[in-house]
Parts: sequence; structure tokens; C-alpha cells
Amino acid sequence: MINVLFAAREARWPEYQIPLQQAFAKAGLTVNLSQNHPPDTVDYIVYAPNSDVQDFAPYTKCRGVLNLWAGVEDVVHNETLTQPLARMVDYGLTQGMIEWVTGHVLRLHLGMDAHILGQDGVWRTDTPPLSKDRRVSIFGLGALGAACGQALASLGFPVTGWSRSPKDIAGITCLNGDKGFQVALEAADIAVLLVPLTPQTTGLINAAALAQMPKGAMLLNPARGPVIDDEALLAALESGHIAQATLDVFAVEPLPADHPYWAHPAVTVTPHIASTTRADTASEMIAKNIARDQNGQGLIHLVDRTSGY
Repeated sequence: MINVLFAAREARWPEYQIPLQQAFAKAGLTVNLSQNHPPDTVDYIVYAPNSDVQDFAPYTKCRGVLNLWAGVEDVVHNETLTQPLARMVDYGLTQGMIEWVTGHVLRLHLGMDAHILGQDGVWRTDTPPLSKDRRVSIFGLGALGAACGQALASLGFPVTGWSRSPKDIAGITCLNGDKGFQVALEAADIAVLLVPLTPQTTGLINAAALAQMPKGAMLLNPARGPVIDDEALLAALESGHIAQATLDVFAVEPLPADHPYWAHPAVTVTPHIASTTRADTASEMIAKNIARDQNGQGLIHLVDRTSGY
């Protein structure tokens, strides 16, 4: 019998209990799933960083902590966490991000807002360029960034991707390092931020970075709010250097009602919905990962504590 602790907010238990049990059975695992296992009996923890579990020291048997979120910035630096930590990488997260990014890139590329919001009797005849003439830069080439970049490339967009370490991804011009970052900014008619939040990426898109983007560039952020310097972005929007920003994540969430982003005519706010963990697909990934570990293959999608993701 494998003891799995579900450590997340109480409201998530009804959402995950049956999908997890079904996924464990499908994977051939005999699991005792509970919210209340004694710590010294727990084999694995299915974990949300906003749960009550913040001290991992009592979980002396635990073979792995399986994060329910794609981001691990709220747990990776916990000094009591000595167990392996696995990121959530699953079809639902990836597909959800592809759909949000592709939808909003096409919305900005085609200038849809002028027609959707501008129902004022004006017959607008501006013709957008074809996708081949609109350059997209993806910042962050992990599982989500790579998938979104390839989806956009399949629609004909020239896609440049930047990451801290070298990558080789079909359909994407992959760059890395400081020089690569500059080139990716200069090629960003539309920039999509998909970097993890680390000390190195906090404030990555600051005044200097925004100034290197083409005049009239557009920006999407479904990554993490602190990746952007908000004051610098607002200034770039006011000057017209950046034409539009579509933001799904913020330094403070929910975004305060008096925040300037809400009222800014060149900003679209979405409420952190670009890609959320879906219980059915996440449960399948968790079960497969535990089955791998039980079969001696080890957990996958493990977090590198040094890099923070």
C-alpha cells in the first residue's frame, strides 16, 4: 500500500479525490489517498504551495513531492524540503497555454480589438500583415514555451525563442545568453513571456529591455507578474513605444481594483487563466510519475534546486 498525502486547500479535495483515485487504479497502483496521513507514514505528497504543509521535515519516508502547479517558486527555496520535487508538466497545462497564447497573439496580430470594441459606426479598412511578416519572440523555452512557439510557427509566424541555456527546437530560432536576449527583444513585434520566476528573471522586462523592442511592439505575459517592471511597462505604454500589453499574471493577485492596468486603454487584463492545472490530466501525470518511481525508473520533471526550476 502506497500512502499519498493530498496537501492543498480544502476546496481542491472534492475536485481531485476521484480523478486521482481513478488515475492510480489505471496505473496499477494500490494507493491510500488521504488529506490526513501521519507524516512519518507518507510515501508521496501531492502538493500545492499554498497548502498548510510548509514544514517537510516530519515526512521522513517521503520519496517525492509532486507539485500541482507549473510554478515552483513558492516552494523550491523551502529549507525543510529535502525530498525530490517534481514540477507539474502535463497535457492540460500545455494545451491550455497553447490556446491562450495562440488566441491572444492572433487577436493582437489581426487587430481584433479595434473591431470588437470599436462599434462606433466607423468602417475600418486597415489590413493586418500576414503572419510571415509579424515576428514573435518567446522568452522561456521550457515545455510551455517550446509548445507555444511551435504552435505559432505552424501558423506561419517567424518565431525566435530565448532561454538561459542553449536549446534546439524545431521551427524556432533558439537563442540564449545576454546577446541572444538582446536579439530576441529586437525581433519581438509580439513578445510572449514564459520564463519561470527566479531571482534572475525578476524584473527581466525592465525599461532597458522594453526600449530594445521595436516601436509599436506588443507584449503578452502569462508567466509570472514580477517578470515585468510594472512602472517601466506603464511608461512605455504611455509613450507609445509599446502599443499593447495583455497580462494574465501580476505581482499582487487578484489585481487590486485601483491598479492602473485596469483602466489603461492599451492593457488587457485576464485573471490568471492562461493555463491552470486541470484535475483529470494532472492526476494522470501524478499517477504515471509515482508508477515510474515505484518501478525503479525514478521521478521525472524534477526541479533543479540551483536554478530554481
